[in-house]
Amino acid sequence: MRKFIIGIAIVGALFWLACSSNKPVPVISQSPPNKTQSASEAPSAPAALPNTGFKAELSLIDAPAKLQAGQKATVHVKIKNASNDIWWARGAPVNTRPDNKFYIAAGDRWLKADGSLLTDMDGRYGINKDLKPGEETEVPLLITAPKDPGEYTLDVDLVQEQVAWFHEKGSPTAKAKVTVTK
Repeated sequence: MRKFIIGIAIVGALFWLACSSNKPVPVISQSPPNKTQSASEAPSAPAALPNTGFKAELSLIDAPAKLQAGQKATVHVKIKNASNDIWWARGAPVNTRPDNKFYIAAGDRWLKADGSLLTDMDGRYGINKDLKPGEETEVPLLITAPKDPGEYTLDVDLVQEQVAWFHEKGSPTAKAKVTVTK
């Protein structure tokens, strides 16, 4: 019985010392490491998406089959967030940077008939709202046909400005064959 009382006294003394200390008590987090970011956990500053956030489903609603050389046209891009991460349209709820860094935008490039790159800087249009996983939006994208007649592929992708193109992280692009005439 005496050992039991001494044991309780030691536990009580340790408890009293722990409670009277001014040091913070460590907290062990029980949340999973790859938890989806919720709206209440919005970043306080614009930031790059995590690698898992670069997953999109893109489709072209009205891609032209033919364009004249140099002709401008607007295609509508349907965009779906296929990741488990929130896409902040501007990298965060507020982005006051003057350079658009971290904005998410649709953009296009033109590929030659053999699949090689003709140009990678054509049109851009920022997504118009933040997208939670599974949410969709549509944006108008102004494109300009190549200056030389021929068979081309219009390749549309998303980009997080000054971070990465989504296809560089494994996300598929939307493609359409376009004949360019004189």
